[in-house]
Amino acid sequence: MTDDRRALGAPQREDVLLRLRRIEGQVRGVQRMVEEGRDCREIVTQVAAIKSALASVSGVVLQCYATGCLDESDQPREQLIAELIALFQGVK
Repeated sequence: MTDDRRALGAPQREDVLLRLRRIEGQVRGVQRMVEEGRDCREIVTQVAAIKSALASVSGVVLQCYATGCLDESDQPREQLIAELIALFQGVK
């Protein structure tokens, strides 16, 4: 991968931060549920919601990265696509 840094634009940054704050609140809620001894099914439901919310945030960030990377790079397109796929899959 390249060392080029790509930051989120201001609107995307605000959107991602808002989403992450909501997720943070959800995680705190699950912590309380565990502390209170709530039903496991309720906890699993909330954990699934958190996973979905994180996937959504990841999608927003990846879309911004892909758009900027594919539009503005002088690297071969195939190489960029391979890097994006590796990034999405968590491969280093």
